[in-house]
Amino acid sequence: MQALILAGGKGTRLRPLTVYTPKPVVSVMNRPFLVYQLEILARAGITDVTLSLSYQPDKIEDVIGDGSEYGVKVNFVTEPSPMGTAGAYKFAANAEGGTTVVLNGDILTDVDINHVIECHRGRKADATLVLARVDDPSRYGLVETDADGNILKFLEKPKPGDLSETSVNTINAGIYILEPSVLGLIPEGENHSFEYNVFPAILEKGLKFNACILETEYWRDIGNPESYLQAHLDFLDGKIKGFDLPASGASEIATAASVDDRSLLAEGCVVKPNAKVINSVLGPGVHVEEKAVVENSVIWGHSRVGSHVEMDGAVLGRGCYIGKNAAVRPGTVLGDKASIPDYSKV
Repeated sequence: MQALILAGGKGTRLRPLTVYTPKPVVSVMNRPFLVYQLEILARAGITDVTLSLSYQPDKIEDVIGDGSEYGVKVNFVTEPSPMGTAGAYKFAANAEGGTTVVLNGDILTDVDINHVIECHRGRKADATLVLARVDDPSRYGLVETDADGNILKFLEKPKPGDLSETSVNTINAGIYILEPSVLGLIPEGENHSFEYNVFPAILEKGLKFNACILETEYWRDIGNPESYLQAHLDFLDGKIKGFDLPASGASEIATAASVDDRSLLAEGCVVKPNAKVINSVLGPGVHVEEKAVVENSVIWGHSRVGSHVEMDGAVLGRGCYIGKNAAVRPGTVLGDKASIPDYSKV
């Protein structure tokens, strides 16, 4: 069995964090994001993994390497032009390789891929789509299934006034199990979408289209800064299971400083006297100056937080500088090398 990770997007929803860093390798808990997807595949015994790339492919290859560090063998395929989700699958997939596990490149989950494969094979499906339940269906296109797990139809994002007319709350979770028969529905060399082209064609052709619904597993699309930050807070809260997270590295923490047990600090951080780090993730070489408070935040490597700064619910890219006595409020997101002057409020 083979796997394909669709990692060709530009990550525009996650900007400014993705201006210089491709979304597949943004730091999550001080590890490249793609590592989490490689690990759930390796856990299922799937070691033949292809990454379909388009935007800044060299940076992704440099970070991931051949995949051996993560228990897989990674092959890189770069799209000659943007081909859409299904077009990229057609371009990269090996038709002779049998069943293919396809993952969207912005999905963080602890799902057991073996369970999904068993669900797919047990139903003798041509395609299985993993679905996630959501609390607010108005934000998503929905997928309707019958009592036996067959996918019936795809529904447009409902308007708030229409929610009372549907009980459907399941959405496409961006994980697919596909047989080679699906390849025949995708034209060669064209920009083609799973959501708008292939999935409707599967229903139209009467192929066996199965759903596997997540019930207790963690699932999140990290495609925007708010969700990206929440993923870190969920990790710190113990809501995401099964990953060997890095321990805090050797850092210089003043005797009078306070770093709580939930926070994660990479190698070489400096926390000065009377500073506080609470429920936060700091990348390598981050400096937190005297009497600064960093709470519920993510700071990438080699950024500096000035003295008396109050920061809560923020994300800072690499090499940022926050001037003394600044207030960095929830929702603030700064790209690499951004600078906030002394006494500012952002």
